[in-house]
Amino acid sequence: ELSVHYQPVIDLVTGRIAGVEALARWAHPTLGPIMPDDFIPLAEETGLISEIGREILLRACQQLAQWQRTYLHLAPGFLTVNVSGRQLIDPSLLDDVQAALNTSGISPNQLILEITESVMFANDEAALERLHDLKALGVRLAIDDFGTGYSSLAYLQRLPVDILKLDKNFVDELERGKLTASAIANAIVDLGHNLNLQVIAEGIETDRQARLLRNGHCDYGQGYLFDRPLPPEQLALRLVVPHALARATG
Repeated sequence: ELSVHYQPVIDLVTGRIAGVEALARWAHPTLGPIMPDDFIPLAEETGLISEIGREILLRACQQLAQWQRTYLHLAPGFLTVNVSGRQLIDPSLLDDVQAALNTSGISPNQLILEITESVMFANDEAALERLHDLKALGVRLAIDDFGTGYSSLAYLQRLPVDILKLDKNFVDELERGKLTASAIANAIVDLGHNLNLQVIAEGIETDRQARLLRNGHCDYGQGYLFDRPLPPEQLALRLVVPHALARATG
């Protein structure tokens, strides 16, 4: 009953699909669609999250490999997959990631594992060691929902991360025209770049938000302005029929 949908991650300069985020979807036979916010916490409580995560990771890596064989240079260049706190401390995670890479044949640096800020910054040496082990496999790491927790800049220097994901709350504030919102978003982008990290803005819904983020030199964006999470066959159509932003930028 589980499937994987893919939300495009857009290069804000060119407007083209740079990557995709894999998102689990559950179509219950009697209850209908069940949102991830409802079933993911339950999966964590029951311990099923590692099994679900393993399956989503494998399917998504195989899907990226298929797109790259079929669409060549038009295919997404990277794939992001969410990892929960419980998965991070599961000893099988490293084997699961390596198996997905081996089975699909994608390059390790094309896989980005997203971990929420609260989990990333938890004062847990075991979790920090696991992050370094994952980096040793060659995959990239992203801090999801950056700016919403109690992050320490000193601790940020210790984390082997490659990408910051600017939380939707900051992006929403851009639409209200507040100078402070734009200043904060730009500061986070500058922080990322000064630490040699890329920045992805989440939840972009309007042209104004996209323009302000692009003017602030944010690298990538995703949100309903570009596309909702799509099943694989619909995402494939987007690879060959680019978004209007991409057409407008050449």
